[in-house]
Amino acid sequence: MQSESPLITDLSALTERIRGWARDLGFQQAGISGVELPEDERHLLEWLRQQRHGDMQYMQTHDTRRSRPAELVPGTLRVISARMDYWPEDAMDPNRLLEEHKDSAYIARYALGRDYHKVLRGRLQKLADCIEREVGEFGYRAFTDSAPVLEKALARNAGLGWIGKHTNLINKDAGSWFFLGELFTDLPLPIDAPAEDHCGSCHTCMDVCPTRAIVAPYQLDARRCIAYLTIEYKGSIPIEFREAIGNRIFGCDDCQLFCPWNKFAKVTPLKNFEPRHGLDSASLVKLFSWTEEDFLEYTRGSAIRRVGYECWLRNLAIALGNAPVTPVIRAALELRADHTSELVREHVLWALYQHKQV
Repeated sequence: MQSESPLITDLSALTERIRGWARDLGFQQAGISGVELPEDERHLLEWLRQQRHGDMQYMQTHDTRRSRPAELVPGTLRVISARMDYWPEDAMDPNRLLEEHKDSAYIARYALGRDYHKVLRGRLQKLADCIEREVGEFGYRAFTDSAPVLEKALARNAGLGWIGKHTNLINKDAGSWFFLGELFTDLPLPIDAPAEDHCGSCHTCMDVCPTRAIVAPYQLDARRCIAYLTIEYKGSIPIEFREAIGNRIFGCDDCQLFCPWNKFAKVTPLKNFEPRHGLDSASLVKLFSWTEEDFLEYTRGSAIRRVGYECWLRNLAIALGNAPVTPVIRAALELRADHTSELVREHVLWALYQHKQV
C-alpha cells in the first residue's frame, strides 16, 4: 500500500458508515478483523503437510503470505470482510434434482448465475470508493477468492460466522449460502469480536458427504471432495469416487444442503445469481452434446468456464454413466467413444461399461 492513512478522529463512526455502505451495495453484512491468524496458519501448514490439497499447487506457492495479510499486502492493518447471499429463488429444488432427476445435471448453486468474482469485485471497489470519498486517499486492495487469502478465517474474526465442521463459514442468522469478499486496508478501524462456533455435537455434514471427504471435524481432504475432483482436478477421476459423484458435474453442495443452519438461509435479492441457460436442471445428454464453441458461449461470464471443455465432457461422462439406462443416453455416450481426448474417451468407456452391467 503506497498511501499513508489519513488522520481520522472518529473511527467507530466510520466503521458504522462502512457497514451501511456495504448493505447499500448488496452485501448482507460487513465486519472488521485484525491480521493475526496464528492458529489458522498452523492448521493450513498441517493440511499442506498431509497433502490434502491434492494437485492445487498454488496453495503452497505463497508460503505464509496466505495467512499473514500484512506480508501479502504490506501496510495492511485491518481487513474488511463482507458477505453476499447467493441462494437462487427460482432454481429447481436441489434435493429433487439429486434424488429424482438423475438424467439431469447438478451444478453447484453458486455457479448457476454470473461469475461471483466479477460481481463482488465490482461491489468491493464501490465500497472502497465510498470510503475514499469520506476520508481521502487510503491504502487498500480488494480480494474475492482471487488471491492467497484465508478469507473464511478473516470473516470469522470479523464476526460474520464460524467455520463449520465442513470447513465452510456458517452464520447463525443466514446459514452458509453466501460469498465472501475482502478489502485489505491501512485504516486502523476498530475490530469486531469473532463469531462463536455453534456446530455443537452435530455431524450431519460429515455423514452426508458422498465421498467421505470430511475426514474429521473441521478437516477436509480435497483429494476426496467432489468439488475438487470436478473443478480443480484435471486428470482421470479415481474410479472409487465415480459412482458417488452421481449427476454432479460441477461442484457439490451436499454438506450445505443438509446443514441444519441453512434453514435460516436467505434468498438472494440480486438478479446476477439467477440461473442462466436452464443450467439449474439441464439434461445431461443436452450438455454432453455441446461443442466447444457451445461451451464457451453458454459459460460466458460464468464461473463454470474455468473447468474447461475437456473436463466438462469428462464430468458429464461420469454423470451419464450413473444415469438411468436408456437408448438415448447410450447413444450419446457412443458418439463420444472415439473422442480425440484420451481423458474423455476413458471416462466415456467407463460410463458405457456401467450401462452394460445393468
